[in-house]
Amino acid sequence: MKVRIAEKTDIPSLIAFNQAMALETEGKRLVDELISEGVAAVFEDRGKGFYVVAENEGGIVGGLMITYEWSDWRNAWFWWIQSVYVVPESRGGGVYRELHEFVRDLARKRPDVFGIRLYVEKENFGAQKVYERMGMEETAYLMFEEELDR
Repeated sequence: MKVRIAEKTDIPSLIAFNQAMALETEGKRLVDELISEGVAAVFEDRGKGFYVVAENEGGIVGGLMITYEWSDWRNAWFWWIQSVYVVPESRGGGVYRELHEFVRDLARKRPDVFGIRLYVEKENFGAQKVYERMGMEETAYLMFEEELDR
């Protein structure tokens, strides 16, 4: 398996992964134009983040996105892992572990990155166990959000 920073040629796979994940986890169908523009925007503006993909036998079998949060308390960045997806036939084969270790190694090489964060659905116990095995810990924080009319 090869893990690497995603390239523009990976955009169709990343769009498909996001659509599949939204349907699987939340029963949501994403608007094609919106998700396509959203994924492409990350490649146009690296300040938004970057994608990482895992390839196995020439095909992309998983991916995730990193976005940034500035911590004034630490004078450094947290990298947020988002949009994690592994194709069903590759699950349980260590794809996420490889993606996570790649991101962790990149972050450790940067003195301006303090840590890695992610959020997970409260009922997604399988994913929670995976994240714990990777050395992540549940925090004391709850997440709140307000979606604005667009």
